[in-house]
Formats: sequence, structure tokens, C-alpha cells
Amino acid sequence: MLVIGSDQVATFDGRQISKPGTHENAIAQLQAMRGRSVEFHSALCLFDSRTGDAQSADIVTRVRFRDYSDAQIEAYLRAETPYDCAGSAKSEGLGIALLDAIESDDPTALIGLPLIALTGMLMKAGYPVLGAA
Repeated sequence: MLVIGSDQVATFDGRQISKPGTHENAIAQLQAMRGRSVEFHSALCLFDSRTGDAQSADIVTRVRFRDYSDAQIEAYLRAETPYDCAGSAKSEGLGIALLDAIESDDPTALIGLPLIALTGMLMKAGYPVLGAA
């Protein structure tokens, strides 16, 4: 059996930014990040119970936010309610309008599960993702 775990946290100005949980916290996060860069860390772990081996990685995605207005923040939050997302923005939805640039070796990591990294881990563990070589 394989066990796959993944979660994400953002860092900004040397401190951790977690999921906002409330509308007010999301406003504060997005106001602080506008026009700035934020690093999103997507932790990934693959545990193979057959062998007891575990692989883990921290996939970093650098995101530059646009210089949006308070009215745009409010409109976005009302439309998408991203209160369960690190950094208060969902790049897979309307939140992409808040972003100016994304830099990562694994762009799927920003959505939450780094699929490129996971595929490499699966192959290293001997699970041929596309079948036998």
C-alpha cells in the first residue's frame, strides 16, 4: 500500500501565512501581499508500506501578486471564499487574476498536490506510472 500526504503553507516577509479561516483574515493577507512576492511550500510525502521506504520533498512556488485594489480583494473573496487556502487565493479559479507571475519547477504544486514531483517519487519507488518501460 502507498500512502501519499501533501499540505501547503505560504511564507511572506519571513513568517508563515496559513489558511485565513475568515473573511477578515483573508482581506488582511491579500492587502499585505499585493504587489509583493510570496513563497508557497507544498510538502509531499510518499510512504511505501511494502518496503517501509519514505520519500519527502518541499516544492517551492514563487508567486508575485498584482497591485490590486481593496474593492478587487472584496469582489474576489465574495466570489470564491478561499478561506481554506494558504495565502487566501486559488490559482485554479478566479484567484489567478490576483497573480502577476508564477515560478516553479512543478506548477501543479500551487494547486496543492505536486503531481510532477509525485510522479517522480512513484517511479523511484518502482511504480511505473505509464506502464512497463
